[in-house]
Amino acid sequence: MIEKIELTNFKKFKSETIELKPQGLSLLAGANNSGKSTLLQALAVWDFCITVLKNEKGEAALTPAHTGQGVGLSDDEFSPIQMPSLSHLWTNLTNQVKGADGYTLSIKPTWRDAAGVEKFLQISLALANDRLFIKQTSSNIIIGEETPRIAFVPPFAGITAKEQRMSVAQRRSLTGSGLVGGTIRNLLFELESENQRQRGNLKDENGRIKTSQLKRLRDTDPWELLQSAMGRFFQTSLSVSPFNDLYQSYIRVSLIKGTWEGTRIKKFPKFKPRDLMSEGSGFLQWLSVFSLALDPKTDVLLLDEPDAHLHSSLQTLLLAELENIAAGLQKQILLATHSTEILRWADHSKILSFRGSKVKYLGDDDARMGLFAGLGSEFSPRLDRLKKSKALLLVENESDARFLKIMAAKIGKPIPDDVVVWAWTGSSKERKQLFLQLKGDIPGLRAVSIRDRDSLEQRNVDGLTLRDKSEDNGEPNLKLRVWQRRHIENYLLCPDAIARAAGRTTQEVRELFANHHAIAIPNNFTVQNIVQAIKDAHGKRLMETDENSVQKQFHVSKIDVARALTAEEVCDDIKVIIDDVLAMQGGA
Repeated sequence: MIEKIELTNFKKFKSETIELKPQGLSLLAGANNSGKSTLLQALAVWDFCITVLKNEKGEAALTPAHTGQGVGLSDDEFSPIQMPSLSHLWTNLTNQVKGADGYTLSIKPTWRDAAGVEKFLQISLALANDRLFIKQTSSNIIIGEETPRIAFVPPFAGITAKEQRMSVAQRRSLTGSGLVGGTIRNLLFELESENQRQRGNLKDENGRIKTSQLKRLRDTDPWELLQSAMGRFFQTSLSVSPFNDLYQSYIRVSLIKGTWEGTRIKKFPKFKPRDLMSEGSGFLQWLSVFSLALDPKTDVLLLDEPDAHLHSSLQTLLLAELENIAAGLQKQILLATHSTEILRWADHSKILSFRGSKVKYLGDDDARMGLFAGLGSEFSPRLDRLKKSKALLLVENESDARFLKIMAAKIGKPIPDDVVVWAWTGSSKERKQLFLQLKGDIPGLRAVSIRDRDSLEQRNVDGLTLRDKSEDNGEPNLKLRVWQRRHIENYLLCPDAIARAAGRTTQEVRELFANHHAIAIPNNFTVQNIVQAIKDAHGKRLMETDENSVQKQFHVSKIDVARALTAEEVCDDIKVIIDDVLAMQGGA
């Protein structure tokens, strides 16, 4: 993997040497136009040039013995990245330097081979009469020696309705143009085909695969890992239709939804498989990046803002999975991002900071705060507000905060506007780390963190204070809380309030819960020691996501129901959290 890259006259970098961590995930962070994308594009151009030289002049063109002329390309043949014109590859659009031979732009990565020997290959470019010339100008590799295999993924630009079977050159061209979504079916087809080939090789004369071999395949094969991720995270699986280029023009990949049962999806009985294109951009972005990361033909994956279309929960999920892939499959992943959701909990040693003329990994957590302030994102004004109020409310999403504020107003204890709301899906442990980082910059900071219980065992939640007993917390100014009920939506399962919001009768609401969800709402709905069935109910499904949810059957949102609640219908757990929030400023 690449340990260092030296750039001369490439876009933003006139003369720069950047050290890289050769394995694992590195997060490229900095303000706009700081050079993050430039670094990724330089490696993409280098990889493209290697392919051109090999195809036109053979592998000898990459060795130090080769001293011949370069290979010429027209602008329409240059496909690794999008450019207004080829001159934009050069710093300040200046491709001619007095006294030079014309090859004034160079890209020189350094890596180590399997024996640990340092290797390098410098590719230089020249521009004459709108034609680009490429040649090797410094190298110590020999014929037959592999260079790092690179895949560049620019910001996602959607998926095409139909996707033909493509050559590698065609796919490279589309990817370089920002249309990686137009190649995803090809990649999925190749991953699935290789998986079928391996399964065929493992089958015995009875068509069976030994349990040990099947487990090894599921733990290591890219297609198996992809299907497992789709099942675990999205309750879906992928189905690739057989393809024959003699009579078929397009690759078909369908999505199947159901319940993940450990190794496969059990399809919902009435679900009809649908094409990938029917899914949202966030899911497709996640799928594209994850598939490319698993591709065995890639050693180095370059990702330019893959989080752009992703919800914050998917951002952190994608990051964790990419780290696992990089470690398990020995890959190098460089990910450029503006997302503070990703950067604020990542290990500082993995963050490659682009600030001014300096490009280097952060040396400690204190440096992270300065980086955030320089991102120009919403994080910086939030820090300014925190420095004034010193009161922080950590919730899982913005709607949770709106719900709490509505409840607080109903019981006559409004939450002050200067309490800074921070939506983040991080665990209690991660939130504690965030608090400690902020505390160093904001003395006197106080915070209340409230999360859904989800799969956390009931015994790990204090029945009175809602304290998260699973996390050791010695910070007196940080309250780590967890809802006793599975989700915050469980506190909205009030038949009378739902009936008022929807213009229905209370009996209709109770019948919906009883007939479709086998659940009865007791009269003492607001108490803390309510029956376990209500605590364990899947509130999100009941309120929003199930086809027989309150939202889909009665056409009201959880915020509508929250507004319809009376003060007497506000649950005691809610009051505990409101008092915790007000206590940060002495208001409880």
